[in-house]
Amino acid sequence: MERNLEKELFNTKKSGWLETSDEKFQKIFDFCDGYIEFLNRSKTEREFAANARELAEANGFEDVNKKERLKTGDKVYFVNREKSIYLAVIGEQKMENGVHIIGAHIDSPRLDLKPNPLYEDGELAYFNTHYYGGIKKYQWTTIPLSIHGVIVKANGEKITINIGEDEKDPIFTITDLLPHLAKDQEGKKLRDAIEGENLDLLIGSIPIMADDAKSKVKLNILKILNEKYGITEADFMSSELELVPAFKARSLGFDYGMIAAYGQDDKVCSYTALKALMEIQRPQKTAICILSDKEEIGSMGNTGMESHVFDYFMSELLNKTGENRVNLLEKVFCYSKMLSSDVDAGFDPLYASVSDKANSGFMSKGITLNKYTGARGKSGASDANAEYVAWVRNLFETNNIKYQISELGKVDVGGGGTIAYILANKGVDVIDCGVPVLSMHAPYEVTSKFDVYEAYRAYKAFWNKD
Repeated sequence: MERNLEKELFNTKKSGWLETSDEKFQKIFDFCDGYIEFLNRSKTEREFAANARELAEANGFEDVNKKERLKTGDKVYFVNREKSIYLAVIGEQKMENGVHIIGAHIDSPRLDLKPNPLYEDGELAYFNTHYYGGIKKYQWTTIPLSIHGVIVKANGEKITINIGEDEKDPIFTITDLLPHLAKDQEGKKLRDAIEGENLDLLIGSIPIMADDAKSKVKLNILKILNEKYGITEADFMSSELELVPAFKARSLGFDYGMIAAYGQDDKVCSYTALKALMEIQRPQKTAICILSDKEEIGSMGNTGMESHVFDYFMSELLNKTGENRVNLLEKVFCYSKMLSSDVDAGFDPLYASVSDKANSGFMSKGITLNKYTGARGKSGASDANAEYVAWVRNLFETNNIKYQISELGKVDVGGGGTIAYILANKGVDVIDCGVPVLSMHAPYEVTSKFDVYEAYRAYKAFWNKD
């Protein structure tokens, strides 16, 4: 029989939809319906962490602080300041033999209110903002925005805010120049056309009926907020209020094959990992899930991965399984494996010039591996060892999981990073492994439902691997 050398030797990837049975097709769509619903309730890191905790508790997970001892099959979590959460399913083997970690992040690019945000100008009231993470500023004007977060009063009372998501709520927006008056603006470079200091949110226009008030519209807004939430202007100083798109996550395309939503970087990997963990019972290696904060601004702070709070969680697991001894945590990390489950830039035919087509992640061709990230000369990268890449390949091929391998754009064009290097610095074998996304960091990002479901299958297989 004549060999088909091209089929045998070429690394050819085709759309996963072409090999999808009717049964799997339905599973993909059902799974993504749940993902869309979860996204619409989890636009911020606080909301995602709260909803993840609720889901975990419904599936038998307990707060690790409430457990005296841990044994095989126990399911525990730790919430870090309401903005990140770590979860674990205790495995059959001792943790000193290594654990299997999947790490994602639940923060996304957005606009934050400044500590003193409220002002009036031209008899209009505004909130002054400071953008968070890498955004194209012009994309955030003239779209509906909602306000999410918390206000904490000096006496410790915490007020949760969510305005603009319900159909009966008002929405907010940032205005832009009309084309007739935008000659100077249009002559600027794209990144300079909208200044960060001009990303101010329009929030009101009706003045208070008080002759002696200086800023009547501002005072009316404060009156409304005081009556509804019991706050004064000073309470903004101890608040965390985020502006996010009021768009709903929706199916995209005549064929319903894609998802358009805010914050899929990196909630798509966070959700798929979380759902996979809910189905892990008695793994050989302890299964660890990290859902971290602050990745979009360098993973700093005590809720980001640069903090030692995750090490504390791991130490608690060692203490309560009865394993702990001096320097054991370092050994655990050195023998552990990790998927840094962050998204990849999907190949976009409209902007093909920035990508190396042979080394790009394509929509609907499965989960994407990035051996290394970084910029230009791999600066700042975590570069996975070939042995570990082969181990992951074998895992996916054994479980018939569609995958591809890519870089983040052409050399010298750009680059990026994830939390991978932080765990690699601890000695963990780690590779980036996530869903390809179009329009990454935009207010509306796009993923393929096939890839979303394949990520869930990949993460589940990883935790079930001995």
